Amino acid sequence: QLQLVESGGALVQAGGSLRVSCTGSGRAFRTYGMGWFRQAPGKEREFVSVISRTGVMTDYADSVKGRFTISRENDKNTVYLQMNSLKPEDTAVYYCAAGPQMATMKEEYGYWGQGTQVTVSS
Repeated sequence: QLQLVESGGALVQAGGSLRVSCTGSGRAFRTYGMGWFRQAPGKEREFVSVISRTGVMTDYADSVKGRFTISRENDKNTVYLQMNSLKPEDTAVYYCAAGPQMATMKEEYGYWGQGTQVTVSS
């Protein structure tokens, strides 16, 4: 079993930076690809980024490329999302998820955290 808990969400001014974290409690954390998704009010949950089991491969949604960076520290059972140059449209609940290697569809993920709120003010 794998349990995931996000943290680090906050209210940030447009143009600012924020890092959110996700920590897993399961011993199998390092065997999963890890993804970040976000969901704004009235919108579907959308893919943000994904990182492979060892962190060698990463992928990003076009909307965040060049601004966000995903990373992981398997010895800490933690995955991070560093968010720079934040925009109001980045406002959403951010969720981490564990699934297969490099998956970009939310339906492919089997484990989810509770989410952490990120609000970007204009």
